[in-house]
Amino acid sequence: MATTIEVNKQSVKQLLEGGKESPFIIPEYQRPYAWTEEQIEILFEDLWEFVSNENQDTYFLGSIVAYENEKNEQEIIDGQQRITSLFLLLRAIYTKLKSIEENSKSQNFIKQIEPMIWRTENLTGEVDYSDILLESRVVTDETNSILKNILMTGFVEENASDNYSKNYRKFIQLYEQASCDNPLKIYEFIYALLNKAILLPITADTQDTALTIFSTLNNRGLPLSDADIFKAKIYNKLVTETEKKAFIEKWKALDEDANYCEESIQQLFYYYMFYLRAREKDNKSTTPGVRKYFSSNKFSKLYSPELLKDLKTILNVWVVATNKESIDGELWSTNSGIKKTLDALSSYPNEFWKYPVVIYYLTHKNEVDFEATFLLFLRKLFVELLTKYLETPTINAVKSDILKLNLKIIESTLPKFEFQEIDSSVLDTKIKNPHRSTVRMMLKVLAYINQDDLLPEKWEIEHILPQKWQSNYFLDVSDDVIKEKIEHIGNKIPFEKRLNIVAGNGYFDRKKKQYAESKIYITKAVSEITTADWNLESISERDIRISDTIKGLITQWNSDYVNGIPNTQKVEPTADELETLKKFRNYNI
Repeated sequence: MATTIEVNKQSVKQLLEGGKESPFIIPEYQRPYAWTEEQIEILFEDLWEFVSNENQDTYFLGSIVAYENEKNEQEIIDGQQRITSLFLLLRAIYTKLKSIEENSKSQNFIKQIEPMIWRTENLTGEVDYSDILLESRVVTDETNSILKNILMTGFVEENASDNYSKNYRKFIQLYEQASCDNPLKIYEFIYALLNKAILLPITADTQDTALTIFSTLNNRGLPLSDADIFKAKIYNKLVTETEKKAFIEKWKALDEDANYCEESIQQLFYYYMFYLRAREKDNKSTTPGVRKYFSSNKFSKLYSPELLKDLKTILNVWVVATNKESIDGELWSTNSGIKKTLDALSSYPNEFWKYPVVIYYLTHKNEVDFEATFLLFLRKLFVELLTKYLETPTINAVKSDILKLNLKIIESTLPKFEFQEIDSSVLDTKIKNPHRSTVRMMLKVLAYINQDDLLPEKWEIEHILPQKWQSNYFLDVSDDVIKEKIEHIGNKIPFEKRLNIVAGNGYFDRKKKQYAESKIYITKAVSEITTADWNLESISERDIRISDTIKGLITQWNSDYVNGIPNTQKVEPTADELETLKKFRNYNI
């Protein structure tokens, strides 16, 4: 079916009078009215300046994107702040006009404004002040009734602090001040507002079309999310006021908890989609949009009684992975191996790691041996993602493998990984000179071999041999060789930001004091190296040690996964490794 879009330039009067046939609705999924007094003042002063500038024909107020629903109402998709503010301004003007001694001009504009705010009787022109042509149904806005009361009565509580009340009082104040300063121009102002202030209403035939237009045009803030639409769908499905009130309280709490974990309800729905797809055995490589997925079968997935509980449960993963906190009653959240592996995974260059983790947790969290199997699974996932990205550092390299894994997670606590194995000799080279996007992952896992404390929130990748070296430091080596060697893993350590700032681009002997102050084990260990300098040979030797350590870790974690037994022992250096770096007195990485 072809999409229909109507675009007609209209004056404020033309647009709002159309509300008599199709009243304006701020739908449930919109966000609350948020314009500030400052924005109200800017709007009023811009309009006043426009009136003062007699050379201008029209004043453009912007676009309004809407669609006409099945009840013949205009649902405002974009422009709710503007159209709500216009109604408040017109109500303020109407209130002041009614309060002064009647004259032909005031009476004229009173009659013009009435059918723009309220429904009027066709033959008599009698006004029904209770039948307002704008209604806010925003689910999470407890002040919808205040807007209705202001438009109906023109009265506002003196100390009311909601945006509707504050902005209405501000319009009254601005109008009174303008009337006092220039009483002869005030009626010109009203005329210009009604007839010369122009809006561009864009009316679509469907909600989806209107939302698409809005997403394309909107550059003033956050666009509506799919979660906003879902919220309205669920709310409207509920029958009793008690159910609706309980739902809103749960939704608000979920939103706050998600923000606390640096997530969003929108993202939770995205994770949940992958979980549901895995349960449906859907491993198609094309990922559907969240709204398209949940809108299938008349949004039936949204009406599951488990929905909000599952979304809340997903957040447990991020309480631990992002906030580094534990969860009452869930022993896995205090397991240092799990916390360290989640932290290492969080540095993976894209979000594909998140979906199997969420699916595993939702599926198996109530298993008796969950803590042990979750650790095995996370370590195996880390190994596969790291090696795959080292070999093929592209965003979608693991997509098909992850989608296959998602389905297998539903079936087993130790699902089969079908990632392609990387050749050991290739892996050795890739570890020593890794893609920049994998460095943080490797530094984390190296650090966690000999410490249980998680790395501080603010840490940076420190180049032991600085990226800005003195030209006379290496007399017989080309700059290209030095630049390449400096980026090797053997020249890098994790370092607290505050200490890194102090250390700056100094040379090794000068920086060891700051290294010694570090609470990161492998960084502190570097300070114990007795040699005064750090050169290209030092980097090569440390490259070898780190490569052997990471390959050993990969072998160990793969073996643990096959055997179903997590190895919680620290990795100790071999005799050969100790000999290699003996001159440095560095018996750690």
